[in-house]
Amino acid sequence: MWIVDIAFTAAPERLAARPAHRERLTALHATGVVRMAGPLADDSGAVIVLEVSGRAAVDGFLAADPYFRMPGVEVRGVREWRPFLR
Repeated sequence: MWIVDIAFTAAPERLAARPAHRERLTALHATGVVRMAGPLADDSGAVIVLEVSGRAAVDGFLAADPYFRMPGVEVRGVREWRPFLR
């Protein structure tokens, strides 16, 4: 699994792109690619947990979603995660 750490700024462009982004995440959740996703409680960013084969798949996921290229959205980190409980 992989954790994508996202930071938000006040740029309004991200809010316009968010509905399509959330629809995409919902569709990928139905297939098992997105395991969990959501904003942090203070809306300073978000976390997405992916179940994909490797970093190249994470990069493909990010490249396919225009939300990650919007002003106000910054991917701060991508880390592999190996949970022992699911």
